Amino acid sequence: MNAKEVIKDTEIKMKKALEATQREFSVIRTGRASTALVETLKVDYYGVPTALRQVASITTPDARLVMIQPWDKNVLPEIERAILKSEIGISPTNDGKSIRLSIPSLTDERRDELDKVVKKIAEDGRVSLRTCRHSAIEHIRKLEKDKAITEDERFHSQEEIQNLPISSSRI
Repeated sequence: MNAKEVIKDTEIKMKKALEATQREFSVIRTGRASTALVETLKVDYYGVPTALRQVASITTPDARLVMIQPWDKNVLPEIERAILKSEIGISPTNDGKSIRLSIPSLTDERRDELDKVVKKIAEDGRVSLRTCRHSAIEHIRKLEKDKAITEDERFHSQEEIQNLPISSSRI
């Protein structure tokens, strides 16, 4: 592996880390209805764990309501069970045809709790980006030590890795 390949590989890893952090941010319950809250919940669909978005239509008719309409009505109890087991903290309402999730308004206590969660997710994202960058620089140093690249190439590659467009300032 040469320096250019290390840089390209690092950029891909950093993009994946950034996407993972953005996905974590999308499932935070903020007081506004979002389909991302439940899309990835696993539902036992005839013995197979399946993502909720693959067995039901998920919509947000208004700012405080998520509506789940399964294509197969027999899966309603399984969807309800999956929502109750999840950590979203919302009780589902089953009317026999669909499931409704009413999103309560945020309290001051919940806002403070969300603030802590958001800061932790952001810091975890920054740490993963720094880890990607650090491992790439170590790999570049090893290439120089093994005489695969010159000292000038090492300095140039390290600078390029530090200046990749994916940075923790986006998190």
